[in-house]
Amino acid sequence: MIKKKEFQEYLAALKEYFVTPLKGIFKKEDKIKNSDDLKEFIQKKSALVSQHTLYGYVKTRIGTRFVMMFNDEQFAKSVDIAKWNIYVVSLQDLSFFCLSYLHAHNLYKDTDLAKSIYLEILSEEKKNGLEEEVYQKAISQFEERFSQINWTSHYQSDCFLTSSQALYYWAPIADELKKLDKAIVINSMHLKWENIKKDFPKMLLLNKII
Repeated sequence: MIKKKEFQEYLAALKEYFVTPLKGIFKKEDKIKNSDDLKEFIQKKSALVSQHTLYGYVKTRIGTRFVMMFNDEQFAKSVDIAKWNIYVVSLQDLSFFCLSYLHAHNLYKDTDLAKSIYLEILSEEKKNGLEEEVYQKAISQFEERFSQINWTSHYQSDCFLTSSQALYYWAPIADELKKLDKAIVINSMHLKWENIKKDFPKMLLLNKII
């Protein structure tokens, strides 16, 4: 049986998905004025986008049986696996985007900050259920991607493609159905990231991140 806390988290995520307008994601939020604020921004937005898209897609496909399906232990576990695997890649994408933007605009030149922020968030998430296998795989993937980034131009590229593809890959939906949904699923996450890309500069309070 799914734990009460986990079930409440699923319902909360669904409420966010269907109630929170995308245009209002940044309303009344604290500005980013230092590296701690940037870390919080990356963690919260990555969780928000990954949960919105995963739970929204699963609910759309399952329909009215969505809540009852979480009583199925195997299904609940598959959603949990998908949640973590999509989230850790979302963290990568947003970390790379933010540091590339800051680097290109001479707001913060030390791109190693992306690495320290990512590792700190992952370490903290282990307390929340992030399994060691996913943790280690995420670090390895991050290191490989980190070594290949052009920090001056990355923020202008399709820098959220990896997490969008992760959503499509990990969503616990039958393959024959996912094939029909591919463009819609990937685009659903892409649109949410586009709002964050657009509004990120507005969140920067100072001329430089210190």
